[in-house]
Amino acid sequence: MECRIAELRCKEVINVKDGARLGFVSDVAIETESGRVVAITVPGKAGISLFGSSANDYVIPWDAICRIGDDIILVDFNFKPRPPKERHSWF
Repeated sequence: MECRIAELRCKEVINVKDGARLGFVSDVAIETESGRVVAITVPGKAGISLFGSSANDYVIPWDAICRIGDDIILVDFNFKPRPPKERHSWF
């Protein structure tokens, strides 16, 4: 099966572990030496960031993708939230 990166952006990502609808593909990571896709990125609950990826984004390794269908991408993904950034108080 052949699929263009632009077509991936139109597909909804669903986690088969819990049936969660993660959202739509916003970015694709490519290994430059081989040209292989290594991961897809889906915006987290905070939404789409204007300047690159957000700490809440789901970065899903390519090998976690179970199936790519006409409208959806099924993934087997254990999401582990990143720890919150340490905030410094100036007062």
